Amino acid sequence: MKRTRRWGLLALAMVALLGSPVPASAAAAPVSADNGAKVVEETWLDARTVDLKISSPALGTTGMVRLLVPTGWAAQPTRAWPTLYLLHGCCEPVDYRSWDQFTDVKAFTADKDALVVMPTGGPAGMYTKWWNFGLRNTPDWDTFHTLEVRQIVERGYRAGTRRAVAGLSIGGYGALAYSYKHKGMFAAAASYSGVPNTLNQGAPLFIQGILARAGIFNYLELWGDSWGMRPIWTANNPYDNIDGLRGTALYISCGNGKTGQLDPPGQSDIFEPQALASSVTFTDRLKAKGIPATVDYYGDGTHSWPYWQRALRNSWPVLAGGLGL
Repeated sequence: MKRTRRWGLLALAMVALLGSPVPASAAAAPVSADNGAKVVEETWLDARTVDLKISSPALGTTGMVRLLVPTGWAAQPTRAWPTLYLLHGCCEPVDYRSWDQFTDVKAFTADKDALVVMPTGGPAGMYTKWWNFGLRNTPDWDTFHTLEVRQIVERGYRAGTRRAVAGLSIGGYGALAYSYKHKGMFAAAASYSGVPNTLNQGAPLFIQGILARAGIFNYLELWGDSWGMRPIWTANNPYDNIDGLRGTALYISCGNGKTGQLDPPGQSDIFEPQALASSVTFTDRLKAKGIPATVDYYGDGTHSWPYWQRALRNSWPVLAGGLGL
Protein backbone atom coordinates (compact mmCIF):
# COMPACT_ATOMS: atom_id res chain seq x y z
CA MET A 1 0.00 0.00 0.00
CA LYS A 2 1.30 3.46 -0.87
CA ARG A 3 1.84 5.81 2.03
CA THR A 4 2.16 9.48 1.14
CA ARG A 5 3.31 12.39 3.29
CA ARG A 6 2.75 16.01 2.23
CA TRP A 7 4.81 18.39 4.29
CA GLY A 8 3.12 21.28 6.09
CA LEU A 9 1.66 22.21 9.44
CA LEU A 10 -1.38 19.99 9.00
CA ALA A 11 0.74 17.01 8.04
CA LEU A 12 3.07 17.50 10.99
CA ALA A 13 0.10 17.86 13.34
CA MET A 14 -1.40 14.61 12.07
CA VAL A 15 1.93 12.86 12.54
CA ALA A 16 2.04 14.09 16.12
CA LEU A 17 -1.51 12.90 16.82
CA LEU A 18 -1.68 9.68 14.86
CA GLY A 19 1.91 8.58 14.41
CA SER A 20 4.12 8.76 11.34
CA PRO A 21 2.60 7.31 8.15
CA VAL A 22 6.09 6.42 6.94
CA PRO A 23 8.79 4.22 8.49
CA ALA A 24 9.88 5.61 11.83
CA SER A 25 13.46 5.92 10.63
CA ALA A 26 12.55 8.29 7.81
CA ALA A 27 13.23 12.01 8.18
CA ALA A 28 11.17 13.44 11.04
CA ALA A 29 10.83 16.80 9.28
CA PRO A 30 11.33 18.07 5.73
CA VAL A 31 14.89 18.76 4.69
CA SER A 32 16.09 21.30 2.19
CA ALA A 33 19.10 21.98 0.00
CA ASP A 34 21.24 25.09 0.27
CA ASN A 35 19.26 26.81 -2.50
CA GLY A 36 15.87 26.08 -0.92
CA ALA A 37 14.94 22.92 -2.82
CA LYS A 38 12.79 20.72 -0.58
CA VAL A 39 10.69 17.59 -0.50
CA VAL A 40 7.01 18.48 -0.87
CA GLU A 41 5.68 14.95 -1.10
CA GLU A 42 7.05 11.59 0.04
CA THR A 43 5.38 8.33 -1.01
CA TRP A 44 6.51 4.97 0.33
CA LEU A 45 5.62 2.18 -2.09
CA ASP A 46 7.06 -0.57 0.10
CA ALA A 47 9.68 -0.98 2.81
CA ARG A 48 12.55 -0.24 0.41
CA THR A 49 11.01 2.07 -2.20
CA VAL A 50 10.16 5.73 -1.70
CA ASP A 51 9.29 8.40 -4.26
CA LEU A 52 10.15 12.02 -3.53
CA LYS A 53 8.63 15.07 -5.19
CA ILE A 54 11.12 17.91 -4.88
CA SER A 55 10.33 21.58 -5.34
CA SER A 56 13.34 22.62 -7.39
CA PRO A 57 14.59 26.18 -7.97
CA ALA A 58 17.06 24.73 -10.48
CA LEU A 59 14.26 23.35 -12.65
CA GLY A 60 11.70 26.03 -11.91
CA THR A 61 9.18 23.27 -11.14
CA THR A 62 9.05 19.98 -9.25
CA GLY A 63 11.21 16.97 -10.01
CA MET A 64 10.75 13.33 -9.01
CA VAL A 65 13.26 10.92 -7.49
CA ARG A 66 12.87 7.25 -6.60
CA LEU A 67 15.05 5.85 -3.82
CA LEU A 68 15.78 2.22 -3.10
CA VAL A 69 16.95 2.11 0.49
CA PRO A 70 19.17 -0.76 1.67
CA THR A 71 17.53 -3.77 3.28
CA GLY A 72 19.00 -2.78 6.66
CA TRP A 73 18.09 0.91 6.38
CA ALA A 74 15.19 0.97 8.87
CA ALA A 75 16.98 -1.21 11.40
CA GLN A 76 20.11 1.00 11.44
CA PRO A 77 18.74 4.54 11.86
CA THR A 78 22.10 6.19 12.54
CA ARG A 79 24.05 4.69 9.65
CA ALA A 80 24.97 6.59 6.47
CA TRP A 81 25.05 4.45 3.34
CA PRO A 82 27.21 4.46 0.20
CA THR A 83 25.10 5.87 -2.59
CA LEU A 84 24.68 4.80 -6.22
CA TYR A 85 23.06 7.23 -8.65
CA LEU A 86 21.40 5.69 -11.73
CA LEU A 87 20.58 8.01 -14.65
CA HIS A 88 18.08 7.16 -17.38
CA GLY A 89 18.10 8.00 -21.08
CA CYS A 90 16.10 10.07 -23.52
CA CYS A 91 12.39 10.05 -24.05
CA GLU A 92 11.56 7.47 -21.40
CA PRO A 93 7.78 7.53 -20.67
CA VAL A 94 8.21 6.18 -17.13
CA ASP A 95 11.04 8.62 -16.45
CA TYR A 96 12.59 8.28 -12.98
CA ARG A 97 10.91 4.88 -12.51
CA SER A 98 12.61 3.33 -15.56
CA TRP A 99 15.58 1.64 -13.87
CA ASP A 100 13.22 0.08 -11.35
CA GLN A 101 10.65 -0.96 -13.94
CA PHE A 102 12.87 -2.29 -16.71
CA THR A 103 15.70 -3.92 -14.76
CA ASP A 104 16.14 -6.12 -11.73
CA VAL A 105 18.00 -3.38 -9.84
CA LYS A 106 15.80 -3.81 -6.76
CA ALA A 107 16.49 -7.52 -6.46
CA PHE A 108 20.13 -7.05 -7.45
CA THR A 109 20.77 -4.53 -4.68
CA ALA A 110 18.75 -6.33 -2.00
CA ASP A 111 21.91 -7.84 -0.49
CA LYS A 112 24.12 -4.79 -1.07
CA ASP A 113 24.78 -2.05 1.48
CA ALA A 114 24.03 0.79 -0.89
CA LEU A 115 21.28 3.36 -1.26
CA VAL A 116 20.15 3.76 -4.89
CA VAL A 117 19.04 7.17 -6.18
CA MET A 118 17.09 7.27 -9.47
CA PRO A 119 16.18 10.87 -10.38
CA THR A 120 14.21 12.28 -13.26
CA GLY A 121 16.33 13.62 -16.07
CA GLY A 122 13.42 15.01 -18.05
CA PRO A 123 12.46 13.79 -21.54
CA ALA A 124 15.88 14.93 -22.80
CA GLY A 125 17.40 17.16 -20.14
CA MET A 126 20.92 16.14 -21.20
CA TYR A 127 22.17 16.33 -17.59
CA THR A 128 23.34 19.89 -18.04
CA LYS A 129 22.51 23.53 -17.48
CA TRP A 130 20.77 24.72 -20.63
CA TRP A 131 22.10 27.79 -22.35
CA ASN A 132 18.66 29.11 -23.45
CA PHE A 133 20.31 31.88 -25.50
CA GLY A 134 21.64 33.28 -22.21
CA LEU A 135 18.19 34.73 -21.47
CA ARG A 136 17.10 32.49 -18.60
CA ASN A 137 18.69 30.00 -16.26
CA THR A 138 16.28 27.07 -16.14
CA PRO A 139 16.38 24.19 -16.53
CA ASP A 140 19.63 23.44 -14.73
CA TRP A 141 19.68 19.66 -14.46
CA ASP A 142 23.24 19.65 -13.16
CA THR A 143 22.29 21.68 -10.08
CA PHE A 144 19.13 19.65 -9.57
CA HIS A 145 21.09 16.40 -9.41
CA THR A 146 24.43 17.32 -7.90
CA LEU A 147 23.23 19.88 -5.34
CA GLU A 148 19.49 19.62 -4.69
CA VAL A 149 18.93 15.86 -4.87
CA ARG A 150 22.32 15.07 -3.35
CA GLN A 151 21.88 17.34 -0.34
CA ILE A 152 18.31 16.21 0.28
CA VAL A 153 19.14 12.50 0.27
CA GLU A 154 22.23 13.07 2.40
CA ARG A 155 20.44 15.28 4.92
CA GLY A 156 17.13 13.44 5.06
CA TYR A 157 17.59 9.84 3.91
CA ARG A 158 21.03 8.95 5.24
CA ALA A 159 22.89 8.80 1.96
CA GLY A 160 26.62 8.89 2.63
CA THR A 161 29.44 10.68 0.89
CA ARG A 162 30.86 7.59 -0.83
CA ARG A 163 29.17 7.92 -4.23
CA ALA A 164 29.16 6.25 -7.64
CA VAL A 165 27.12 7.12 -10.72
CA ALA A 166 26.04 5.12 -13.77
CA GLY A 167 23.80 5.93 -16.69
CA LEU A 168 22.58 4.74 -20.06
CA SER A 169 22.54 6.63 -23.35
CA ILE A 170 22.46 10.36 -22.47
CA GLY A 171 22.53 9.22 -18.84
CA GLY A 172 25.93 7.69 -19.60
CA TYR A 173 27.00 11.10 -20.84
CA GLY A 174 25.61 12.58 -17.61
CA ALA A 175 27.53 10.15 -15.41
CA LEU A 176 30.84 11.16 -17.00
CA ALA A 177 30.03 14.87 -17.26
CA TYR A 178 29.07 15.13 -13.58
CA SER A 179 32.23 13.27 -12.63
CA TYR A 180 34.62 15.74 -14.23
CA LYS A 181 32.55 18.86 -13.52
CA HIS A 182 32.36 17.94 -9.83
CA LYS A 183 35.67 16.19 -9.40
CA GLY A 184 35.74 14.01 -6.31
CA MET A 185 31.96 13.85 -5.93
CA PHE A 186 31.80 10.40 -7.54
CA ALA A 187 34.52 7.83 -6.95
CA ALA A 188 33.31 5.67 -9.84
CA ALA A 189 31.36 6.35 -13.04
CA ALA A 190 29.88 4.02 -15.66
CA SER A 191 28.54 4.81 -19.13
CA TYR A 192 26.36 2.25 -20.91
CA SER A 193 25.76 3.07 -24.60
CA GLY A 194 26.62 6.66 -23.76
CA VAL A 195 27.74 9.71 -25.73
CA PRO A 196 31.03 10.69 -24.08
CA ASN A 197 32.27 12.66 -27.09
CA THR A 198 29.52 15.11 -27.99
CA LEU A 199 31.69 16.69 -30.70
CA ASN A 200 32.59 13.46 -32.46
CA GLN A 201 31.71 13.45 -36.16
CA GLY A 202 27.93 13.33 -36.42
CA ALA A 203 27.38 13.59 -32.67
CA PRO A 204 25.89 17.13 -32.64
CA LEU A 205 23.36 16.06 -35.28
CA PHE A 206 22.66 12.93 -33.24
CA ILE A 207 21.99 15.10 -30.17
CA GLN A 208 19.67 17.29 -32.24
CA GLY A 209 17.79 14.12 -33.13
CA ILE A 210 17.53 13.16 -29.47
CA LEU A 211 16.08 16.57 -28.64
CA ALA A 212 13.64 16.42 -31.56
CA ARG A 213 12.53 12.97 -30.45
CA ALA A 214 11.61 14.54 -27.11
CA GLY A 215 9.70 17.34 -28.85
CA ILE A 216 12.46 19.95 -28.46
CA PHE A 217 12.96 21.31 -31.98
CA ASN A 218 15.06 24.38 -31.22
CA TYR A 219 18.29 22.57 -30.39
CA LEU A 220 20.10 25.89 -29.91
CA GLU A 221 18.51 26.15 -26.47
CA LEU A 222 20.81 23.38 -25.21
CA TRP A 223 24.34 24.72 -25.79
CA GLY A 224 23.85 26.92 -28.83
CA ASP A 225 25.31 26.10 -32.22
CA SER A 226 28.12 23.54 -32.10
CA TRP A 227 30.37 25.78 -34.23
CA GLY A 228 29.38 29.28 -33.21
CA MET A 229 29.20 28.39 -29.51
CA ARG A 230 32.10 25.93 -29.53
CA PRO A 231 33.44 26.93 -26.09
CA ILE A 232 30.13 25.94 -24.46
CA TRP A 233 30.09 22.60 -26.28
CA THR A 234 33.72 21.95 -25.35
CA ALA A 235 33.11 22.79 -21.70
CA ASN A 236 30.29 20.21 -21.65
CA ASN A 237 32.17 17.46 -23.51
CA PRO A 238 33.77 14.65 -21.44
CA TYR A 239 36.21 13.94 -24.28
CA ASP A 240 37.57 17.48 -24.08
CA ASN A 241 37.79 17.38 -20.27
CA ILE A 242 39.20 13.91 -19.91
CA ASP A 243 41.93 14.88 -17.46
CA GLY A 244 39.19 15.75 -14.99
CA LEU A 245 38.33 12.05 -14.87
CA ARG A 246 41.78 10.97 -13.76
CA GLY A 247 41.42 9.17 -10.43
CA THR A 248 37.79 8.20 -11.06
CA ALA A 249 37.16 4.47 -11.55
CA LEU A 250 35.61 4.22 -15.04
CA TYR A 251 33.51 1.62 -16.85
CA ILE A 252 32.48 2.10 -20.51
CA SER A 253 30.34 -0.36 -22.47
CA CYS A 254 28.44 -0.35 -25.76
CA GLY A 255 27.12 -2.64 -28.49
CA ASN A 256 27.10 -2.10 -32.24
CA GLY A 257 23.36 -1.90 -32.98
CA LYS A 258 23.06 -5.29 -34.70
CA THR A 259 20.81 -8.07 -33.46
CA GLY A 260 22.38 -9.55 -30.34
CA GLN A 261 21.72 -12.47 -28.04
CA LEU A 262 19.35 -10.41 -25.86
CA ASP A 263 17.29 -9.13 -28.82
CA PRO A 264 14.27 -10.54 -30.65
CA PRO A 265 15.15 -11.70 -34.17
CA GLY A 266 15.67 -8.95 -36.72
CA GLN A 267 16.29 -6.13 -34.27
CA SER A 268 18.67 -3.28 -35.07
CA ASP A 269 18.84 0.44 -34.40
CA ILE A 270 20.60 3.64 -35.42
CA PHE A 271 21.37 4.83 -31.89
CA GLU A 272 23.88 2.22 -30.74
CA PRO A 273 26.32 2.71 -33.66
CA GLN A 274 26.45 6.44 -32.87
CA ALA A 275 27.01 5.69 -29.18
CA LEU A 276 29.74 3.21 -30.08
CA ALA A 277 31.57 5.67 -32.33
CA SER A 278 31.46 8.32 -29.62
CA SER A 279 32.54 5.88 -26.91
CA VAL A 280 35.47 4.46 -28.92
CA THR A 281 36.98 7.91 -29.49
CA PHE A 282 36.62 8.56 -25.78
CA THR A 283 38.26 5.32 -24.62
CA ASP A 284 41.02 5.73 -27.21
CA ARG A 285 41.81 9.09 -25.65
CA LEU A 286 41.68 7.62 -22.15
CA LYS A 287 44.27 5.08 -23.24
CA ALA A 288 46.46 7.74 -24.87
CA LYS A 289 46.33 9.76 -21.65
CA GLY A 290 47.16 6.78 -19.47
CA ILE A 291 43.82 6.94 -17.64
CA PRO A 292 42.63 3.42 -16.76
CA ALA A 293 39.12 2.22 -17.54
CA THR A 294 37.26 -1.06 -17.79
CA VAL A 295 35.94 -1.25 -21.36
CA ASP A 296 33.38 -3.70 -22.77
CA TYR A 297 32.55 -3.31 -26.44
CA TYR A 298 30.55 -6.52 -26.61
CA GLY A 299 29.68 -6.51 -30.30
CA ASP A 300 26.16 -7.33 -31.39
CA GLY A 301 23.46 -5.69 -29.30
CA THR A 302 20.94 -2.89 -29.57
CA HIS A 303 20.20 0.31 -27.63
CA SER A 304 17.88 -1.42 -25.18
CA TRP A 305 17.25 -2.29 -21.55
CA PRO A 306 18.34 -5.95 -21.50
CA TYR A 307 21.90 -4.85 -22.30
CA TRP A 308 21.85 -2.05 -19.72
CA GLN A 309 20.64 -4.41 -17.00
CA ARG A 310 23.53 -6.72 -17.88
CA ALA A 311 25.93 -3.79 -17.95
CA LEU A 312 24.94 -2.74 -14.44
CA ARG A 313 25.74 -6.21 -13.16
CA ASN A 314 28.99 -6.41 -15.14
CA SER A 315 30.11 -2.99 -13.92
CA TRP A 316 29.24 -3.64 -10.29
CA PRO A 317 32.83 -4.49 -9.24
CA VAL A 318 33.94 -1.06 -10.51
CA LEU A 319 31.02 0.76 -8.90
CA ALA A 320 31.30 -1.20 -5.65
CA GLY A 321 34.98 -0.34 -5.44
CA GLY A 322 34.10 3.33 -5.68
CA LEU A 323 31.47 2.87 -2.98
CA GLY A 324 33.93 1.16 -0.66
CA LEU A 325 31.95 -2.09 -0.71
